[in-house]
Amino acid sequence: MKRGRIRENRIWAVLLLLVALTWSGCAKKEEPKAPYKIGGIFAITGRASFLGEPERNSMELLAEQINAAGGINGHPIELVIYDTEGDATKAVLNANKLIEKDNVLAIVGPSLSGTTLAVVPIAEKAQVPLISCAASVKITTPVKKWVFKTPQTDVMAVAKIYEYLKGQGVTEIAILTVGNAFGDSGREQLIQQAPDYGFEMVTAEKFGPKDTDMTPQLTKIRALKPEAIICWGTNPGPAVVAKNMRQLGIEIPLYQSHGVASKKFIELAAEAANGIILPTGKILVAGDLPDGDPQKTVLLKYIDDYEAKYKMAISGFGGYAWDGLQILAQALEKAGDDRAKIRDEIERISGYVGISGIFRFSPQEHNGLTKEEAFVMVKIVDGNWQVIQ
Repeated sequence: MKRGRIRENRIWAVLLLLVALTWSGCAKKEEPKAPYKIGGIFAITGRASFLGEPERNSMELLAEQINAAGGINGHPIELVIYDTEGDATKAVLNANKLIEKDNVLAIVGPSLSGTTLAVVPIAEKAQVPLISCAASVKITTPVKKWVFKTPQTDVMAVAKIYEYLKGQGVTEIAILTVGNAFGDSGREQLIQQAPDYGFEMVTAEKFGPKDTDMTPQLTKIRALKPEAIICWGTNPGPAVVAKNMRQLGIEIPLYQSHGVASKKFIELAAEAANGIILPTGKILVAGDLPDGDPQKTVLLKYIDDYEAKYKMAISGFGGYAWDGLQILAQALEKAGDDRAKIRDEIERISGYVGISGIFRFSPQEHNGLTKEEAFVMVKIVDGNWQVIQ
């Protein structure tokens, strides 16, 4: 009897211990933390898909990497991304949907200057941080409290081209710009900065976003005999300009904006792309950068990760969204899910080494880049990029 009771007591003791351990494990198990919901609005389809598709891809890739590493202070990132198709009306509808229905903490995008400028008042009124992926300096100048941007500005791009032209001894130029927000902003800078570099602008021509032949404008430019032609636009217009110049036998050097800094332009312009010079972010020539360049390691990893996942060539445009989400991740780590605090933390970021450059934000500067760090001049040679400055 005694041995039976001892055995019984031992069994009960073991069972109680197992129950205690089970309850202890349950008590220690933490509930999953709520996700941080971030919005994205990009021109994923339509004429500007060469911008929006890599932006969408890059944002999703980075979110996957952040979540695989445990999220932000344990909070996973949840993306809500909509396609603007490059249309300002759709961009506005999407922005309102992200804010009112999806209740996102911040928005990355839109892809274009025009769609961004349409969305800026919405972000400002709703007090939601917006990090644009578009180029126009008007997006952040003058400074808007809730609006930031990651691409280099057209002010910097024009200055970079003009510095190079002045070094080549050029004095007479002609410009040909697309009739949209990106082209108009670039045109304004090209005209405004020309006297500072001692340039005479012999003519300032325009073309429409959907135009398929720029022969009339180029024929006029040829007759005026400038020493350089600067085309300002995004695909496919600038590629048409390059092809038309080749067809007309115009041998005047052609310069393009950073708006064509992708393999897509070379594909569209084909042989006519060779010899064209433009400013671009360092991503297109990352492998040629000196080892001491602080961006080189960041750029090469991004390129490897992107091309491994999507099986397509990198473009600098996707880097705009990558930088946007990286900046938000840094702000979220300190601010949590408070929109006002997120905005404040973005404004405090200084020294972030990104894809488009090294960002130093402040209350007076919501782009945070300089032309010296963010741009190099490249020439297209045999269908590839070659650093020339």
